Amino acid sequence: MSQRRQIIVGVGAGIAAYKATHVVRALVKANFDVWVIPTPASLKMIGEITWQAISGNPVYTQVDAPSSGVGHIELAREASAIVVVPATADLLARVAHGIANDMLTNVILAADCPLLVAPAMHTNMWENPATRKNVQTLQARGVRFIGPVAGALSSGDQGLGRLAAEEDIYAEVITALSAGDWQGQKVMVSAGGTREALDPVRFLGNRSSGRFGVEIARQFAWQGAQVTLLAANIESALLESLPAGVEIVATPSAGQMHQTALEYFPQMQVAVMAAAVADYQPVDFQSEKIKKIPNQREFSLRLRPTADILADLASKKRPGQLVAGFAAETGSWERVLQLGKEKALRKGADIIFINQVGAETGFGDIATKVCAVNSEGSEIGQFSGTKPQVAPQLVTLVRQQLQ
Repeated sequence: MSQRRQIIVGVGAGIAAYKATHVVRALVKANFDVWVIPTPASLKMIGEITWQAISGNPVYTQVDAPSSGVGHIELAREASAIVVVPATADLLARVAHGIANDMLTNVILAADCPLLVAPAMHTNMWENPATRKNVQTLQARGVRFIGPVAGALSSGDQGLGRLAAEEDIYAEVITALSAGDWQGQKVMVSAGGTREALDPVRFLGNRSSGRFGVEIARQFAWQGAQVTLLAANIESALLESLPAGVEIVATPSAGQMHQTALEYFPQMQVAVMAAAVADYQPVDFQSEKIKKIPNQREFSLRLRPTADILADLASKKRPGQLVAGFAAETGSWERVLQLGKEKALRKGADIIFINQVGAETGFGDIATKVCAVNSEGSEIGQFSGTKPQVAPQLVTLVRQQLQ
């Protein structure tokens, strides 16, 4: 099983089944591990190959399927949430009465995670006393209903029973996952690599993609925090994968990030500064493109140090606030640890996450290794894996150090 948070999307045999593809795509884009479990009848609307292609996972419809090596119990155990799109009258009835006659109903019966259902059916079916009773039974058990809404139905009639908008279903899933240790608390995260302009065309920059900081911001948001992300030159696709509630503030240069961090920090309980901030910036900005001069053998730049954002925040933190930063260093792992621990002693931050970077290490969508130290340089944790795997462990450590 993946160590990303797992979401099960159940698909009922309704005309609106095709809309579930948009929900699956949105969840996959947000970096969830999505498993689609269609009812056997729903495969007449959307085929198994389609669900496999957009989810990236195998598809099972029956518990006794020859290829079903995962098992309904394992799927139920690993799920962070189950959302059924669309939930037909038949499916609601089976779940309400504990009937487990396919893979989806078996998983629902075995799971103890949040269950969300998005009904879609004709108005008469939705308002039928039998359906109303099943809805009441499920709501009493804590099942969350998303819709239905009023509108045009597949029959040509108008009325209550239309599937809720796909974006609303996605938002409700994210909301259901938000309750956690960070509920209602404010967290600031920085990510990406700053760029210091030389002229209107060129800049001094670095190879940071911002992926690690984005994954950390995602984990805080998933656990209920109100997250502000200071984003330095991060690809829009990566930012768009974040939960909708994350506030993204563009801070492309070291100076802009410093100013914004100081503005937001007083309202924050935690600041995790994961951005790769330039250490130097040009003394002079050229208003026109710097030209290459024929036969000129050398070209010199005058640089001055940028503000030390992490140290500045650490010096300004009040009781109850926590400041964490990163020490990205090159060389052997032993050398990286030494340099990171020295940085921890200088900065005054509560936590320094030390990681190794280089031409083929640390940057982008690759595995990483992190050693966490406190302000005295003492090790308080080591983590390794992909960034989506390591990020939740770092967030847990921050919570432990804050308590």
